[in-house]
Amino acid sequence: MKRSGRRIAVAATVTAMAMSLAACGGGSSGASSDGTVTLHVEAWKGGGAEPANVAEINKAFEKAHPKIKIDFEYITANDTYVQKLQPELLGGKAGDVIMVDTDKMKKWGASGYLADLSKESWAGRIAPDAKPFAQSDGKTLAMPMELIGIGLYADMDLLKKVGVTEVPADWPTFLDVLGKLKKAGINPIALPDKSGWTGSSVFQASGSTLVYQKNKQWDADFLNGKASFDPDWQGPLDQLKTLEDKGYVDWKNELGVDEWSQGPQNFSAGKSAFYYQGAWQVSNVKKAGFPVRFAPWPGGAAGTKPNGMLFSGTMWAVNSQSQQGDAARQYVDFWSQNANLAKYLEAENAASPFTGGTTPESTETTAFTTAFKDGRYRILPSDSWYGATAETAIGSKIQAFLLGKASAAQTLKDIQTAAKAK
Repeated sequence: MKRSGRRIAVAATVTAMAMSLAACGGGSSGASSDGTVTLHVEAWKGGGAEPANVAEINKAFEKAHPKIKIDFEYITANDTYVQKLQPELLGGKAGDVIMVDTDKMKKWGASGYLADLSKESWAGRIAPDAKPFAQSDGKTLAMPMELIGIGLYADMDLLKKVGVTEVPADWPTFLDVLGKLKKAGINPIALPDKSGWTGSSVFQASGSTLVYQKNKQWDADFLNGKASFDPDWQGPLDQLKTLEDKGYVDWKNELGVDEWSQGPQNFSAGKSAFYYQGAWQVSNVKKAGFPVRFAPWPGGAAGTKPNGMLFSGTMWAVNSQSQQGDAARQYVDFWSQNANLAKYLEAENAASPFTGGTTPESTETTAFTTAFKDGRYRILPSDSWYGATAETAIGSKIQAFLLGKASAAQTLKDIQTAAKAK
């Protein structure tokens, strides 16, 4: 996932080397003469276009812990983040607390860089379906910060022009609305797919309803060899093709538009009625001034309520080499508390990963939040078959299909191969 830096290639590092470096120490340099500790925190959220209320939470932490000062470092996501953190971890110089996602947690945890947090008080409060994304080999190595939705954006001003007052909730209604928009001369939907993320993600979002409402255990069945993409995922692939067949999307053009820069800018400029992205963009889109709604992908049969698709996003991990392990654990614990984490969730428009957690609501995200609270959701299996490498490969295979370079049968076969690769 682009925003979470999952599309990475981390150099393999032997655990023995990591553990020997731990003896040398790392992270912050220690306490000052008056006993004040400086905690170095590294993250790809909290700066740039996504401040996410991180500075506010850090300030509250310092107020509650006057002997701990936060040295916060914002680093651009994806390759830039990994290229900076990887050598720092190897050399014992990384932050005391570092932001990770499931992919980084597993790779850096396997190298011995992350402290075991299984006995922390918050670990027992992680929601059962969120817990696997924060664990590796039975140990909790990170504190999950969010479950964040990925779905359909709607410009309600443009929908109003064709007499539509609600975001479609099923596939036939969605197609009907897209047809009305096109007939009125309004660009129905934008699905920029330069990196292959949007096509792959819409495929997953469609499957979250079409596949998982039939079989909630599909992931486990697939991993056990009891389910396959062909024929189970034929419907989601058909939906991608149908959008072009009906003239609502030109995939060749969409493959030339970047999902992460030009895509959100175009939607905020009112260039399409619908758009597909993560909930992390809601706050930015709202600044455009038109009423926006964020809802699950309407992939089901007529009258069917859709499942929302969630992604286990950012998490906090403690550097096993930190000289300030106790302070680092206090910092993570502070973030786990509902009142503090809620500030981050509000900025992200995300759901709480904790049992009894506070999930914020807003006018823009009501449809998605309702699906979550109703239990109509599926979390992307980034901890198993849809990890970073598989996601990239699947996105590429779907691009080829959308350009007419591969049949549906071959594409489903290729997706299955990518999902099974280790």
